[in-house]
Amino acid sequence: MNFRKMAFHGFLTLAFLSLLLAACGEADNTDKGNHAANPEGENTYTVEHAMGTTPISKQPERVVILTNEGTEALLAMGVKPVGAVRSWIGDPWYDHIEEQMEGVEVVGEESNVNIEAIAALEPDLIIGNKMRQENIYEQLKAIAPTVFAEDLRGDWQKNFTLYSKAINKEEKGKEILAEFEDHLNEVKEKINTDTEVSVVRFMEGRTRIYYTDSFSGVIFEQLGLKRPQQQVDLFAENPDDQFVREVDQEKIPLMDGDVIFYFTYETGSGEATKVEEEWTNNPLWKGLNAVKEENDHKVSDPIWNTAGGVLAANLMLDDIEKYLAE
Repeated sequence: MNFRKMAFHGFLTLAFLSLLLAACGEADNTDKGNHAANPEGENTYTVEHAMGTTPISKQPERVVILTNEGTEALLAMGVKPVGAVRSWIGDPWYDHIEEQMEGVEVVGEESNVNIEAIAALEPDLIIGNKMRQENIYEQLKAIAPTVFAEDLRGDWQKNFTLYSKAINKEEKGKEILAEFEDHLNEVKEKINTDTEVSVVRFMEGRTRIYYTDSFSGVIFEQLGLKRPQQQVDLFAENPDDQFVREVDQEKIPLMDGDVIFYFTYETGSGEATKVEEEWTNNPLWKGLNAVKEENDHKVSDPIWNTAGGVLAANLMLDDIEKYLAE
């Protein structure tokens, strides 16, 4: 009888231990399952952007960038992308970044991105722009975490700050923006801020006057430089659009100022250069006060407009100092 009781108690003990071990194992599996269901984990951060909020694993090492100004932001922060869209002018990169972009794969153009080429690079982060690539956002984020800036207007610093968060280099980004601010203030001290500046761009089939909501325009505003009254009046006609006005040759007198900066978007066909030559040989152009005073300066289209990033911004400040320093 005692033996039977002992055997029975032993059986109960073994059964209890088995249930306890099973419960522990189940709890362990549950913990693992919860961790797998939480892709963010301890080593991720989230970025709010134009398309929502995206979790990103630290530290992105294979970044694809889909805007020209974004390319400059990455390079300035010491990150060479594995893929980037082609520069608007260059083969395939602007002259001022060509050396830094050696080995970077071309993944199309800002307005015509090659999704297959991006996927082949196996990126761990894609940075793009809602204004340019909203229609392919879902396809991009299926490849890798994707962050989009809102637009590509003049205030490049707003996008730069977003990019610094996306690549987890906020402090480095703040340092670079502070250096730019110092550069800007140094130039501002050397120029006459009462100078009225005019900005003109020649393109194939059209010519534009650029104003305050442009890459060059934002920098002029930061420097405190003025605009000719005739342009103030022209852009006041539509205060919601302070970007550009397309004009014909009869409107050349609107281009005058103390100083005229002009650049030409030449892609290789020679057509934009023909437009420049036609306009600058027009008697109306030759009659402008700035031209007669030899204060019309041809500058680089990539630096003053198309590159649109921090590297170009600093090079533009160098140009302004060169031409306007007293």
